[in-house]
Amino acid sequence: MNNKQKKIGLYALAGLGIVSIAFGYTQYVKSPNKDVAQDCSDLNSETRSELFKPTIENKNNKPNITAPKGMVWIPGGEFSMGSDVADESLCSIKGITKDATPIHRVYVDGYWMDESEVTNDQYEAFVKATGYVTVAEIKPTVEEFPNIPEEYLIAGSAVFKPTPGKVDLNNYIQWWDFRGGADWRHPEGPNSSIKGKGNYPVVHVAYEDAVAYAQWAGKRLPTEAEWEFAARGGKAGDLYAWGNTLKVNGKFQANIFEGEFPITKGDTGEDGFVGIAPVKQYKPNGYGLYDVAGNVWEWAYDWYSETYYDEISKDGKVVSNPKGPETVPYDTSGNNEKKRVHRGGSFLCTSEYCSRYMVGTRGNGEIRSAANHLGFRCVK
Repeated sequence: MNNKQKKIGLYALAGLGIVSIAFGYTQYVKSPNKDVAQDCSDLNSETRSELFKPTIENKNNKPNITAPKGMVWIPGGEFSMGSDVADESLCSIKGITKDATPIHRVYVDGYWMDESEVTNDQYEAFVKATGYVTVAEIKPTVEEFPNIPEEYLIAGSAVFKPTPGKVDLNNYIQWWDFRGGADWRHPEGPNSSIKGKGNYPVVHVAYEDAVAYAQWAGKRLPTEAEWEFAARGGKAGDLYAWGNTLKVNGKFQANIFEGEFPITKGDTGEDGFVGIAPVKQYKPNGYGLYDVAGNVWEWAYDWYSETYYDEISKDGKVVSNPKGPETVPYDTSGNNEKKRVHRGGSFLCTSEYCSRYMVGTRGNGEIRSAANHLGFRCVK
């Protein structure tokens, strides 16, 4: 694959929303302190206690059956959904996470949820049983990209590519590379493999790829409300799934990016990993769920709208089992993208650029876009 193909492929993916897969509306402002991820805690704890009312869990509603393998029971109930942190990276970039406001009361029924993200081994079992082929493995069509010569349309996906030095963080093209042959079996490109990585999260899955697996497994993707209720683990208003400070007893609680983003060797690996990690490497939350922050983004069922929370909460009533907008919302990006919600952040989330490992914040991505930091988990 030549450089021209890479460049055209990446710009094509950009037109389909690759920028929104991880970072959405980012406007870069230099972080006042490169250690902000380590030092920033809940700066609004008094206000937060007023904005977030207690979670009211459903009681005695667990089905009298053996738990499905690898799943845990989430009781559901009423909780305060959203985030009062309107700044990306907590202390440095203003107004980025406003799509997670206002905080509003939501009720969800109980459900089973995968205790971890779907792994390579699990996805491989699905592919072997069905012969399924993912979006990243299929050559794009001229109908999808009418302005690009057919010889430049090749199967592949987006892979994070560190930069040699510091760069303007407004220009995401600098650290994303469209690689022909990159897919779930070859997460870094055609010369890579998942051999020995069966317990790593599967990546390079577009929305329809995640849905296909879920249907085969007798499951479905979680709604955004189900995902957040579960990620909070019964707590109300904590900044993270584990509390209000990024470190607990001096240790990171999730696989994120520490250091200078996005430069080569910029990730210090202080959390134990540089890049993606196997599942279940950190303590589970209050419901027994692993990796609800960092590692890989996770698809949710809902169509994405940056104004959805405002629209459903205007009357002040508790919203019951919300499933997102009923139709594809108007796309404010200007690219006519069809987006679904992402949750949880990834190993590329950093204090300098994307702190959406914060439990109430949101991500989004075009439904046929994939990357090497995007996976999913299921519910039933």
